Amino acid sequence: MAISYPRDLPTVTGISSITLRAVNQTAMTSSPFTYKQQIHNHSGQRWEAEVQLPAMRDDTAEEWTAWLLSLNGRAGTFLMGDPNRATPRGSASTTPGSPVINGESQTGSSIAIDGLPASATGYLKAGDYVQFGSASTATLHKVLTQIDTNSSGQATLDIWPNVVSASADGSTVVVTNARGRWRLNSGQQDWSIDNSSFYGITFAAVQVIP
Repeated sequence: MAISYPRDLPTVTGISSITLRAVNQTAMTSSPFTYKQQIHNHSGQRWEAEVQLPAMRDDTAEEWTAWLLSLNGRAGTFLMGDPNRATPRGSASTTPGSPVINGESQTGSSIAIDGLPASATGYLKAGDYVQFGSASTATLHKVLTQIDTNSSGQATLDIWPNVVSASADGSTVVVTNARGRWRLNSGQQDWSIDNSSFYGITFAAVQVIP
């Protein structure tokens, strides 16, 4: 059977540690005489990650090595979120409603949504994650401010990174187990094997931006 993308992470183990990096494409020039600074704020924003897996024996490790090789370097993609923040801190964890995009052609750092519980204070907390799209269109975003809903169950999300490709009006917004689409940041993948037959596996990835 042909392998399709994006792939899910293997479930034979969890992740030992992950470094998430939020990268903004900004530049700064500074006068050599006055040190006055000028900032050039470009639109590029993306996630980067470095993932370390727990030490494991070969029967478990080979599930991971096969998965990594199936990505064909940078060609294939996979879905991943922050494993420590799968559940939102806000009330969306227990009363999510049916959140959807509210309006066509929304891009940038503020996105209107509806289908939420009415008049909910702290529906999402600063630092929670949301996902727009699914599978090959999934994008992962961090909420920057507390989100309270109005009496009609609507709210506007302040998020990072910016939305580049707009989701359709009425499309689902994922608030639990939010994930985005990633690819390996190198065409080469390594793993180590010690004299006790324990495998050490790490990999680095970047957000897919279509």
